[in-house]
Amino acid sequence: MSTSIRPDEVSSILQKELESFDTALDVESVGTVLRVGDSIATVYGLQEAMAGELLEFPGGVVGMVLNLEENSVGCALFGSDTGIKEGDTVRRTGRIAEVPVGDEVIGRVLDALGQPIDGKGPVTTSDSRRLESAAPNVLARKSVHQPLMTGLKAIDSMIPIGRGQRELIIGDRQTGKTAIAIDTIINQKGQDVYCFYVAIGQKQSSVAGVARVLEKHGAMDYTTIVCASADSPASMQFLAPYTGASMAEYFMYKGKHTLVIYDDLTKQAAAYRTLALLLRRPPGREAYPGDVFYLHSRLLERAAKLNDDLGGGSMTALPIIETQAGDVSAYIPTNVISITDGQIYLETDLFNQGVRPAINVGLSVSRVGGSAQTKAMKKVGGRLRLELAQYRELEAFAKFGSDLDKATQAQLTRGARTSEILKQDQYQPLELADQVMIIYVATQGFLDEVPVESLKEYEERFKKFVNEKFQSLPIKINQEKVLTEEIEKELRTAAEEFTAEFKAGLEKGEAR
Repeated sequence: MSTSIRPDEVSSILQKELESFDTALDVESVGTVLRVGDSIATVYGLQEAMAGELLEFPGGVVGMVLNLEENSVGCALFGSDTGIKEGDTVRRTGRIAEVPVGDEVIGRVLDALGQPIDGKGPVTTSDSRRLESAAPNVLARKSVHQPLMTGLKAIDSMIPIGRGQRELIIGDRQTGKTAIAIDTIINQKGQDVYCFYVAIGQKQSSVAGVARVLEKHGAMDYTTIVCASADSPASMQFLAPYTGASMAEYFMYKGKHTLVIYDDLTKQAAAYRTLALLLRRPPGREAYPGDVFYLHSRLLERAAKLNDDLGGGSMTALPIIETQAGDVSAYIPTNVISITDGQIYLETDLFNQGVRPAINVGLSVSRVGGSAQTKAMKKVGGRLRLELAQYRELEAFAKFGSDLDKATQAQLTRGARTSEILKQDQYQPLELADQVMIIYVATQGFLDEVPVESLKEYEERFKKFVNEKFQSLPIKINQEKVLTEEIEKELRTAAEEFTAEFKAGLEKGEAR
């Protein structure tokens, strides 16, 4: 059977096929693994790769480009490198590292990539923000003028912190650095401040303990914990602070107020040193790479108080640095001290003596907080810092002298009571009125004749006494934030009444 082929049919079929033929090529930029180990990979090729770009490795592992060399790129892996071997294919994603941001991250515990690790399901948000972004420029900023109350008498009266400030918390291990940070978060309840606690290189049990404390005090309603624990790769510990900063920045540019705590940057610097040495970058002082200063400056400069045109939002940074044997002149501490707007220095000796928080008043300073301090606190605590620093020196001197004049004895008496009244239990931040009232009675001499061991009882009972008999007084102080003549007169009356009553009670107790 013969089949006849019609030329017109063939030509029409060919015409249709040619019209539908797609000449576009699917171009993919790929490279080859040269070396891998210790969560670091060197990849040949990828000449067009960008610094900070994410790469796809076999097994779904993601890496980030850190080194750009002539024929290869060095990248840090965000996962196990056991499934990756020499010769494997690596693909570019074209995306710079970013993290999810928005209201959905509040109340969650996340890793350095913004992935949830609290077992409460995925973070469902469509918004994301780059890990690294430029800090607000000079014209975008406004001077710090609003207080960020920590709830701690010693800090709010002597080393005040303002919204948009960068205040360093520095001291040896186990001196209460994290306790100050947690108290500050707890005290933001009802203040419309979003808090971000970044835990770097800590035990997971410690981070879980922080989460439990915040949950117990209702602080997780406005707090996000970013955790790169001790068993996380160095790359995750290096990135965690930038993750916290990016999440806080989202709210800052929406006109909100935020607080970010980096606990602690010493461990981040150590993680960055590990990455730099593995990437074969030249080491400098203490084996840190030459750009370790830039590591922290580009992070902390993102904290700012924005001007009104940009919404007036703020990002306050409380970086924590751990010192070795009180050495604040080491490399990383001096770097961070020079970047921040002041420091709260915690001393081991004071901590061991039972002074909590163990703040060394002489070495602690707030370079902008005074302009952000409430007028009421400024009035009652104006000379407090100077008097306490003088007392600490006199106390050491008095141990060697037997005969002291009356003025010195009076100063020692006042200083001992002031030092005692500034002690505060953990997780019990105080509102402004309570702080102002107790500091007022201390600085005005009402406690001079009260035994030091009775001061804690005095404080608790005085607070109760005011709430019962002078109910409007704390409300006025909290609302007006100014110690007017009328308020001061009422406070003095309350202090005189209660002190006389308390001393009479002590005398009866002694008589019994």
